[in-house]
Amino acid sequence: MTPRTATLIGLTAILMWSLLSVMTVATGKIPAFQLAAMTFAIGGLVGLLTWIGRGDAANSLRQPPVVWIVGVGGLFGYHALYFLALRFAPPAEAGLLNYMWPLLIVLFSSFLPGERLAAHHIIGAVLGLVGTVLLFAGNTSSFAPGQVPGLVAAFIAAFVWAAYSVLSRRLKAVPTDAVAGFCLATAVLAALMHGALEATVWPETTLQWAAVIALGIGPVGAAFYAWDIGMKRGDIRVLGAASYATPLLSTGFLIAAGFAQASANIAVAAILIAGGGLIAAKDMVLRKR
Repeated sequence: MTPRTATLIGLTAILMWSLLSVMTVATGKIPAFQLAAMTFAIGGLVGLLTWIGRGDAANSLRQPPVVWIVGVGGLFGYHALYFLALRFAPPAEAGLLNYMWPLLIVLFSSFLPGERLAAHHIIGAVLGLVGTVLLFAGNTSSFAPGQVPGLVAAFIAAFVWAAYSVLSRRLKAVPTDAVAGFCLATAVLAALMHGALEATVWPETTLQWAAVIALGIGPVGAAFYAWDIGMKRGDIRVLGAASYATPLLSTGFLIAAGFAQASANIAVAAILIAGGGLIAAKDMVLRKR
């Protein structure tokens, strides 16, 4: 697999994650950890289904403890911290701090062997960050001391996801099949958190069940496998900068579904984020075939 192909596969994860908000809204009032447990279980099963006919695929789960710490710590740690952030801080502020992770991925990638961080990578990431700030502008509320734990959790969540993504490159020898195990372990931990903190609420309609299944297959399933391929074999700096398209596309899908309204801020943010992504991907876009 060429780096270009792996990068394109990684970009599909960004597209799938942009559907996360509208699909989550469609699931109804299922508590966060319960929804995580259900969807990660489905996501893990999606991976297991790809093992059919490949007898050696199960060997991918035989990994050193550090691999499991990075894999499960990244998937479960990120989501647990983000749920905590949303509990104590307003969604807009928590979301804005959380979306530091694309910039952190670009910066952290400079520490990887053989990776070179060029000016256009940084410029592209910063433009994406500015576009994201503009996207959230007007939705923020006044600061209150009680929000501090949530804001700190949101930033740590961004750090955890960026670290997980970049460390995946260092663990390049670990097959993507192992992500199925990480998803199933995350589902178990989320179920334990749900049992300790939340009341169970099951989907009430066929549409809500369909949304849960779709989440598990796509944004909380195939997306993590695609991201793993992109991080391990693709252009990590391009994927980091391009990740700022997630909140923009997510807003677009919410507008299309009637859950949000279009605005001038969104239009300008689209230009900044798209421009930043193209600048960061300059080498890949202009590469001679």
